[in-house]
Parts: sequence; C-alpha cells; structure tokens
Amino acid sequence: MEERSRHKVIYHKSGLPTGFALLNDPALNKGTAFTENERNELNLRGLLPPHIHTQEEQVERVLVNYRAKPNDLEKYIFMMGLQGRNERLFYRVVMSHIEELMPIIYTPTVGKACQEYGNIFRRPRGLFISANDKGFILDVLKNWPQQDVRCIVVTDGERILGLGDLGADGMGIPVGKLVLYSACAGVDPAVCLPVTLDVGTDNASLLNNPLYIGLKQPRLRGEAYDEFVDEFIQAVLKLWPKALVQLEDFANINAFRLLDKYKNRICTFDDDIQGTGGVALAGIYSALRITKGKLIDQRVLFLGAGEAGVGIADLIVAAMIDEGLSESEARRRCWLLDSKGLVVKKRTHLAEHKLPYAHDGEFQPDLESAVKAIKPNILIGCSGKPSTFTRAVLEEMGKNNERPVVFALSNPTSKAECTAQEAYTWTDGRAIFASGSPFQPVSYKGKTYVPGQGNNAYVFPGVGLGVIACEAKRVTDEMFFHAAKALAKTVTSDDLTFGLVYPPLTRIREVSAVIATATAEVAYERGLAGKPRPENILSYMRSQMYDPSYPKFV
Repeated sequence: MEERSRHKVIYHKSGLPTGFALLNDPALNKGTAFTENERNELNLRGLLPPHIHTQEEQVERVLVNYRAKPNDLEKYIFMMGLQGRNERLFYRVVMSHIEELMPIIYTPTVGKACQEYGNIFRRPRGLFISANDKGFILDVLKNWPQQDVRCIVVTDGERILGLGDLGADGMGIPVGKLVLYSACAGVDPAVCLPVTLDVGTDNASLLNNPLYIGLKQPRLRGEAYDEFVDEFIQAVLKLWPKALVQLEDFANINAFRLLDKYKNRICTFDDDIQGTGGVALAGIYSALRITKGKLIDQRVLFLGAGEAGVGIADLIVAAMIDEGLSESEARRRCWLLDSKGLVVKKRTHLAEHKLPYAHDGEFQPDLESAVKAIKPNILIGCSGKPSTFTRAVLEEMGKNNERPVVFALSNPTSKAECTAQEAYTWTDGRAIFASGSPFQPVSYKGKTYVPGQGNNAYVFPGVGLGVIACEAKRVTDEMFFHAAKALAKTVTSDDLTFGLVYPPLTRIREVSAVIATATAEVAYERGLAGKPRPENILSYMRSQMYDPSYPKFV
C-alpha cells in the first residue's frame, strides 16, 4: 500500500515550500518573524500566532528559556532542538553570545552529550555510514539533501575528546565542529556535512546498552577498516570533488596513518594533529611576547605523545626551523612523556610517530622527574589525564622560570591536567596559563588573572573558510604555521596584561577572517588555489561569511 505524507506540499511561485513544509524546514523557517505579506503569500496565516517579532526579540525569548534550563546537558539539548527548528535564529543566538554558548555547544558539554547521545537522540543530523553500508557508500552519500557539500567533518568515534571509544555516539563531535565552522568563521551551514563512520565499538558498556544507537559489534581493524575508509573517501571525491574533509577524533593507531595516506591526495587535515598544533603554537608566540624570550631558545616538554602532542611538536619544529635552527636542533628542544615515561632513544618498541622525538638522554619514569631533568620553559598537557600537573611539578616549573608557560590542553574540563587556580597559586601568580576547556578568572594576592582557552575553534574554522573560499586543492602544514602566526598577531597588548594569550572569543569572526586570509595566501603562493586571486583577500573572506539575518522571501 502506498504511504502518503499527511501534509501535501504546495510551492509558491518563487519555488519556496509553503505552510507546514516551510515551517518544518530549519534552513527557511523564521518562526514568528514571518511578515504579514509572507504569511499571506506562503500560506502561513493561522499557523503562527498573530504578533510579528523581530529576530532580536526572538533571541531574547531563546535566552530566557535557555537560561532557565537546570543543567548544561539540558541547555545543550535545547540548543540542538533550536538548530533543528530555526537554523538562522540558532546561529544568531550563538554568534551574539559566543562566550556563554561555546562551552555548551562544544567543550566541555559536548563530551557529556556524546556520553548520553543514545538517550538524548531526537532527530538525525548528518550521516551515519556503517560497516553494513560497505559497497554502497556512494548511495548513502546521495541521500544527503544538499547538492554542493564543501566541508565534511568525519569521525569513527574511537577517541572522542579524552573520553575514549564512544562509537556512533561520537556524532556530537562532527555536529559541534561544524557549528563552530559556521558560527566562528561564517562557513555556510548549507555546505556542511557531519559524518560518523560506524565501524563498531570495543566499548563493552555500549555493546551491552539496549539504547546504544550504533552497530553492536567489535571494531573493524586492518584491511577491512582501510577498505571501508577508502570507499568513503573515493565516494566523497566522486560526489563532491571540492569538499574539505576534516578527520576528527580517530585513535592514534589510525589518525597519523590516515593523514599520511590522504594529505597529498585530497583536501584534508586532522584537527587533533594540525589544528591543535596551530592553536598551541599561537599561544606560545603570545606567551613569548610576555616573557621576551625567543622561540629557538625554548625547551618544551609534552605530557602526552599522541596526536595532539606530536602535532604541536611538529609545528613548533617547523617554526623553529623558520627562525634558523636545523631540523635536528629544533626536534632536540621538544621532549615527549608518554604513559611509560620519557621518550628516549634507549627505549624499545616506540610507536613510529614518537621516533623523531626519541632523544639521547636519561630515562625519567614520571613527569616530576622529567621536569627536573629537562628544565623546560614550556609545559604542555595533552594526555587526557587529570590532575597530573601536580603542585610539585608546577613549583618545579616556577623554580626554573621567572614566567613558566603552562598549557593544560586536555578536554573536557574533567580531563584537564590542572585548573587555572592551581596553575596560578602553585607558581605564585607567575604562570602564563592556557587550557583546552574554559576556566573562570582567578583572583590571587589582589590580582585578577584571566586564563586563556587554547580552543581549536580559534584555528580550524578560519583555515576551513580560507580553503573553501579559494577552493584549495590541498591543506598543508604551512597553512597551519601561518594561521598560528596570524592568530598570535590578533592578541593585543591589553590582552597580554591580563595574561591572555588568545584574543577574546567575542572577536572570533574577525580573527577567523584574518586566519582565512593567511591560509588562502599560502594556497595562492603554492599554486594550490582553484579560484583566481582576489584583489583584497581579507575583504573577499569577509564577503564569503554566512550572515544569519532573516532574508525577505516575498
């Protein structure tokens, strides 16, 4: 028997759907902001209450309801519901209250949302491509309603933030990342696609959970996994050859390998490796303006030797080489500490991505002994291990440096290596501190310190805008190096007086335009751009940014 929709869709002469169909399209819906003429022309009269509101008044209504929610997870659910009803209003709220909303729509709340994803699942957003779709991935991609996709964020859910294997529940991450692309850099949400590659999960609690939304089977590994991912990549190339593919939250065993495999073949990057590197390097540049030091004189110790740690180290090495050091000299200034201790040459069975940072030196079993032996100027945490920057560690950093640089970058907040309060208190207020998730300002001995948030949202949206706007054929490490420099230059002297090594989030749109410009300049200089060079790249980038204001339909 033929099934029919309950509501017949009638189209206006302009091509717009009318009535309920229009109200149920989040990209077109304006809610109570539809004008009298629009209500008459688009068959909306009677379907909306009579009073016409401005978008600004709608924003106030949203905020009243949002702020009344009892906890952050409920606020997240409310905002995702708004995104599914009225996309432009959603982005207007986020953009006009970015400092308040960022911790909800992304870290740290998105981590909790992923852990509860099966319980809070309301309606599909993005594409779930499962191992059962092998051989038919192109057909699955064709189910996506948008014809021109330019920005894809894809995860296989194995290393979600610092929370581990969340399988299909990791979809909250690509959804959240693409919100930031649009809110922070103005990438049109119409060209964005979140994707989860569901290859199973090794998380026993998910496999035993009747509400789990993904495949209940162990993860694909080896050749079967590679074939599945490659089919996805080839299908994207065939359907959307100009699309940027951002790899997100893949485990170390796959992340480095996939990036190496595809970075010179398609337009792709891994935000956990390159984006994290860019934002950390920018923070270091800003910190050096406070310490008056030179990058080539710094010793950097990383707690964590995975994607983030190695990605940051690689970009620091590139920056040191640019300032005159040889590659070997630059690498010698970066040390890694993994779960087994300091990475040194005498250790055996090191993963390939750690080998360039395995130096001659005495093995140290833990962070405190490593800090004493290496005497780093900069300590960077990307381990996912909370409270590992202990009082003894930070006091030792304070003994060795007048202004120790301490970046506790692990997300979400519960995984941070130390709090802002601990960093300032245990260094007698001398630390230059940044974290991956937000911390409130700290008062210590009569002075207020404002901790910087080393959020990748400062870098990847701007890089993405630049790549998409100039139709770059590849994304290179050089783009992230120049993005870091551009970001650091947006930090003002006033910002530095408060200890801020990143600009306030309220300036994120302009910062992203600057980063997009730096990214596109690299593409043009290296012959990677697919579009002619505009006379003024910065003006062009601003002109390409999505505006969530309501259009006039009739």
